[in-house]
Amino acid sequence: MAIKQLTVYVQNKKGSMAALTDVLAKNGVNIRALSIAETEDFGLLRIIVNDETAATKILEENGYLIKVIDVVGVKIGDKPGALTAALSVLDKADVNVEYLYAFMARTEKHAYVVLRVEDNAKAEAVLEGSGLHLITSADICKL
Repeated sequence: MAIKQLTVYVQNKKGSMAALTDVLAKNGVNIRALSIAETEDFGLLRIIVNDETAATKILEENGYLIKVIDVVGVKIGDKPGALTAALSVLDKADVNVEYLYAFMARTEKHAYVVLRVEDNAKAEAVLEGSGLHLITSADICKL
């Protein structure tokens, strides 16, 4: 059930993000979620898109360095404490969360959380086992 995340290295200079998002838009790729961490020289852009295969091809053709990894997506209630509950499930199962970011769905009163964990299969099993709903690539495409 893993979701594909693209990690893209982007130069930390004026216009770099606009150029990247423009090339995706011109090719019909829609960004569903993103997170960026910057250093002095480059940004580390993590994105979830509606078409990972097309996005990877387009960005590579345009000279971007990309890494595609599997991440776990979980749907949580949009209320205080919902994220803590999901993270506690993973903590109790001894699954380390390396990083996370969240985004809101357009039509539902839920937040979607993308988690990079050390063991996707274990994380998925314990999250589902605790009654949380995982999100899939198909769910991302519907947003």
